[in-house]
Amino acid sequence: MSLDSFKCRKQLQVGGKTYTYFSLPDAEKAGLTGISRLPYSMKVLLENLLRHEDGRSVTKADIEAVSAWLDNKGKTEKEIGFRPARVLMQDFTGVPAVVDLAAMRDGMVALGGDPNKINPLVPVDLVIDHSVIVDEFGSPKAFDRNVELEYERNEERYNFLKWGQGAFANFRVVPPGTGICHQVNTEYLAQTVWTRRDSDGSTLAYPDTLVGTDSHTTMVNGLAVLGWGVGGIEAEAAMLGQPQSMLLPEVIGFELAGRLNEGVTATDLVLTVTQMLRKRGVVGKFVEFFGAGLDNLTLADRATIANMGPEYGATCGFFPCDVETVRYLRETGRAEERVALVEAYCKAQGLFREKGAAAPVFTDTLSLDLSTVLPSMAGPKRPEGRVALTDVATAFAAALSGEYKKAGDEGRAAPVEGRDFQLRHGDVVIAAITSCTNTSNPSVLIGAGLLARNALARGLRQKPWVKTSLAPGSQVVAEYLEKAGLQKDLDALGFNLVGFGCTTCIGNSGPLPAEISKAINENGLIAAAVLSGNRNFEGRVSPDVQANYLASPMLVVAYALAGSVTRDLTKEPLGMGADGQPVYLKDIWPSSQEIQDYIARNVTQDLFRTKYADVFKGDARWQGVRTSTGLTYAWNSGSTYVQNPPYFQGITKTPKPITDIRGARILALFGDKITTDHISPAGSIKAASPAGSYLIERQVRPADFNQYGTRRGNHEVMMRGTFANIRIKNFVVRDQDGSTPEGGYAIHQPSGERMFIYDAAMRYAQEGVPLVIFAGVEYGNGSSRDWAAKGTALLGVKAVIAQSFERIHRSNLVGMGIVPFVFEEGTSWKTLGLVGDETVDIPGLSEVQPRQKVIARVTRADGTGFDLPLLCRIDTLDEIEYFKNGGILHYVLRQLAA
Repeated sequence: MSLDSFKCRKQLQVGGKTYTYFSLPDAEKAGLTGISRLPYSMKVLLENLLRHEDGRSVTKADIEAVSAWLDNKGKTEKEIGFRPARVLMQDFTGVPAVVDLAAMRDGMVALGGDPNKINPLVPVDLVIDHSVIVDEFGSPKAFDRNVELEYERNEERYNFLKWGQGAFANFRVVPPGTGICHQVNTEYLAQTVWTRRDSDGSTLAYPDTLVGTDSHTTMVNGLAVLGWGVGGIEAEAAMLGQPQSMLLPEVIGFELAGRLNEGVTATDLVLTVTQMLRKRGVVGKFVEFFGAGLDNLTLADRATIANMGPEYGATCGFFPCDVETVRYLRETGRAEERVALVEAYCKAQGLFREKGAAAPVFTDTLSLDLSTVLPSMAGPKRPEGRVALTDVATAFAAALSGEYKKAGDEGRAAPVEGRDFQLRHGDVVIAAITSCTNTSNPSVLIGAGLLARNALARGLRQKPWVKTSLAPGSQVVAEYLEKAGLQKDLDALGFNLVGFGCTTCIGNSGPLPAEISKAINENGLIAAAVLSGNRNFEGRVSPDVQANYLASPMLVVAYALAGSVTRDLTKEPLGMGADGQPVYLKDIWPSSQEIQDYIARNVTQDLFRTKYADVFKGDARWQGVRTSTGLTYAWNSGSTYVQNPPYFQGITKTPKPITDIRGARILALFGDKITTDHISPAGSIKAASPAGSYLIERQVRPADFNQYGTRRGNHEVMMRGTFANIRIKNFVVRDQDGSTPEGGYAIHQPSGERMFIYDAAMRYAQEGVPLVIFAGVEYGNGSSRDWAAKGTALLGVKAVIAQSFERIHRSNLVGMGIVPFVFEEGTSWKTLGLVGDETVDIPGLSEVQPRQKVIARVTRADGTGFDLPLLCRIDTLDEIEYFKNGGILHYVLRQLAA
């Protein structure tokens, strides 16, 4: 029960039912002056604090600080405790979270407590969507074969998740083959306004909010649901009732005006927005969209923009509730009672955006006229690397000579064994309609189907070297494509259904045909992939493909027809038609009106209600998965998928005292923008790697290695794969010519031996030597991978010193007991002349306070040294407690045991 200092608890009548809620207008009258002018996202945070005021985790002063935001606009460091209504997980990040919960139950037993105390206290939904791989493609049997392989590979994981579903309260699992978690969330799970039974027996209504163990949790911001991605560590704490410690954010208002021109897609828009916001710099900030242009965007368009929050670096990209939100909830089959509550509640709270209403107060603003957006792609390796479609070919040519050092090699053709074609630089070997970003949007999927139909009518076919795939975000999408008669046209161009899940975008693209892979690698070709995803980091999509381009599903089909990114599709033909005449992209591009007509006929309310009627039941395969029972999990010591992690072994009721870092060695010197894909194990497991050696020692054949993502429940595999990305560069390591090789290598000091980073870390551990890492700007950007922090901790790293951090990864490092530090402005390990053979001392950690300045001591190999001023990025008092306990889960476990 809230203390309700502002006397704002009142009742709302909707459709004959009575709801209790915390009224923002009443709170304003009671002293929170001006809060009606706050950004909508800040109003959601304010309501959260009003509802949870307890005098401890949320105080009256915390609430007043939100009102004071209007004066400082987020430019003060005020910590608050945010409690999300629910938690969303996908299986890659969800399995280790459930592993940790199971391990916490064992830890609770060790501390003499009740294991049943370890249960989610808020609703948790886990959607199994990251395990399907595109092995089979371009045939009618692709879907069944890929699902069959998925179950074969993941039997142990699925057995474990089914145990979790039965063992834990408040925990639901959406089975494989249903859809991508963010699309299932937007189409079904999210409610915009949440309800629960309060302690006094009344029905409490409040904004639907969440955190998710996938960075693209932000997609649901398009449905006026405030949420963002966190590491599995933070999500587990939220599940266990801990507030999410955060600083009151700056809120950047993004004004949209006008409407998109004919032929311009939501994908083109989001790539433009991403580029603008990345340039503006919004890391750690909220972005909220406003302006008359919102009236010209469907909810699917909004969800597309919100989805890519991690790509533009914001905590969230929020769209307020309005008539389009209400329309979408109704059209996707939400209960009419809930739709009525959403509209009435948001209007009563001042959370409903009315046309022509004054804009809220923002920290800062930027604007975009939608009519200026051009057809675009992003690549070859950054989501913010937008290139106008007219410039893709010339930009690739520039990258070929500059980025890839292939000047003078542009025209070389490489033979392909057993095939009647040759490959060249820039040839598209993967064309994938995939990922949550665009497969949530009927306009671009129907558009892709119509473009395929028009291409077939003119006699065009996909190029034989292109691996084509279609992985829709939900079963609803497959159904409306089938219903519209467009799936057969996509099938005819090789875009057969390969599965429901996150495939190519996370590296589950599957192997290329052997002869294609061989031609690429033996000839040093810079092959291309075009995908409708949100991530195109190097080494992510496929180990054979270096140039990756994000594009709308329509352009994915177009590039499958053209076969190369070296062609200007705005001027050059896609190919020759059946009549012998050239066919251009403009000849087959469907009109906006035609697309909308197909949507109106085929994307219906009944479709959503039917497909989500038994969403947790699963198919016959899921129902046949064997499960175990019991409050604690019966760990299988022989499993290579799920193991009991070492975090809680030997845990004591009180934490051990914090010690200073003394004589630490530098495990790695990294450059700028090291992503969590570089840090965390992801993609395929190489036989000649520490993780591969571990599996081979346990009689696992390389053909059965699966991938790192599916083995996230086994810390032994994951710690061996940390920093093992094939493209990562550790500048401690130098070849004879002075260059730094790619791959996860380190130099053990003082021996000078080169070895894998994992092997070096284990050698240091045996020697009792602590480790530090130095890095550049935006360390840890990308997906919210908790293993990027867990693996780092298990390798013995005590501190990471960087020029700046991405928000989620900084938080996760603290959550694993690692201290993040930042250099003073203008300083970097490069300006300091570090080479990697130095030692580092960092004193004062036992007394460290939030954002405290400390002085480290760096000693060079020749005995000389210097003092290094650093800012400790443990940002809040709660984070200090997590650090002192050795991590957030240790803190929670001790609290529950006490």
